[in-house]
Amino acid sequence: MSGIVDGRLRPIRANGRLRPIRIVLFLLVWASCSWFGSWEMNTNNAVRLYATLAIVERGEATIDQYDSATTDKARFGDHIYLDKAPGMTLMAIPAVAALHALSPARSNNFQLITGSGAFARFIRVRTRLAVATGPALLTAIAALLLFDMGLGLTGSASAGLAAAVAYGLGTPAWAWSTSLLGHAPLAALYVIALWAALRATSGEETRRWPAFLLGLVLGWAVVVEYPAVVAGSAIALWTAWRAWRRADRVTVLGLAIAGGLIGLAPLFAYNLFAFGNPFQLGYEGVVGFDGMNRGLFGVGLPDPLVLWRITFGQQRGLFWFAPVLLLGLWGVALLIRDRRTRDIGLVVLAVATITLLINAGYFYWDGGYSTGPRHSVPIVGVLSLGVAAAWAKRGRGAGRYLPAEVIVLSVAINACMAATDIYGSPSAAFQLREVVMGPFVDGHIRSFASDWLGWSPGTGFILWQAVAVPVLCWLAVTAGRADAPTDVTKA
Repeated sequence: MSGIVDGRLRPIRANGRLRPIRIVLFLLVWASCSWFGSWEMNTNNAVRLYATLAIVERGEATIDQYDSATTDKARFGDHIYLDKAPGMTLMAIPAVAALHALSPARSNNFQLITGSGAFARFIRVRTRLAVATGPALLTAIAALLLFDMGLGLTGSASAGLAAAVAYGLGTPAWAWSTSLLGHAPLAALYVIALWAALRATSGEETRRWPAFLLGLVLGWAVVVEYPAVVAGSAIALWTAWRAWRRADRVTVLGLAIAGGLIGLAPLFAYNLFAFGNPFQLGYEGVVGFDGMNRGLFGVGLPDPLVLWRITFGQQRGLFWFAPVLLLGLWGVALLIRDRRTRDIGLVVLAVATITLLINAGYFYWDGGYSTGPRHSVPIVGVLSLGVAAAWAKRGRGAGRYLPAEVIVLSVAINACMAATDIYGSPSAAFQLREVVMGPFVDGHIRSFASDWLGWSPGTGFILWQAVAVPVLCWLAVTAGRADAPTDVTKA
């Protein structure tokens, strides 16, 4: 792989052609995540926004007034609280605070009718703005950094683009980025952490800000989803191993630790604000989910049958919704086989394995009303890095088109998933057919155009398609030209 020297990213420039690719790629992924919208009144999504509203409107953490509007909640004494990790609630504060300042509407002005009506519209506009400035933004940033890593690992802009598109538009990260759940943001944070770790430990000179960013991102990942403390530790230990061989290891590790403490600080601050105890978690007071009392907050030993169901099981297996991840697995194997990239492939495999085993040991492993195994979505970003290696390795003849065909198939599947809804029925025997393709064909599509402009559902999807397909073709052609020998200058 021409972009790697002893496991280090080597910067590659192509006559200024990469900057337009980066800009357009970022805008395409961000706009695609922001254009479509999941059902804002799903209680797993809405309770996070209720907690944000309580902070912004009343300066408190209790969500007593929303008791009847959500089944997801925690109870301590006589009060109701958010039962989730607070990261997504805190991330939504800027968007909700901006609308609070611009609009006289307040949540206590409405009847709490969760199905439709004025209250649902009030929640929807705040959810959409919080998504555009939170999950959608993180997913677009991660896609951009996957492009950068893929380019550095292979020396090919096309390979980097394949990884970025595979992740941003070809996995459930797209659909889950339309909600305030933490799974897609966690996938993005793992990618950002991987990129920061490589930048901090590659090259001779000390790169201080990537080291700090690494710690900041891994700390914040725990605030978003508590299981990140385990998978994130794999990235942290790998970074420490890479840094230990450097003369500036104290600087790199010190900055990473400082960033981690700052990233974690909002968790302790929220717990102190909400419960008066920085170490008390909302999960300790969960109401109505007795399985959370088993093991460690519902997580016990992994079940092999559950592991099969969340990966290849027909009902909601991840690889049915993202066949491009099979390409990613092949690419990770290629990374591990090459001694220059072996450590990168191993840390990707570690993050994916840890996440899947935690999901397989979780009492509520299926995620209830969700399309696919939502607790496994955090692996899709790091696994997509393998797509770059697989793309660079593709053979000659008709087989050289296979990676592109798999990516196109995955993008088509996830476009339908993002356009319909991510809260699928847990009783569906084959979710891909029954809760994605069926509703899509029947016209059950939600987009910015249908929600706010009064357009028909199908028209909103056609407009996205009319923009996205030519943009993707332009990206592919431009990346191919950047790879041409006469256009590549190695720095």
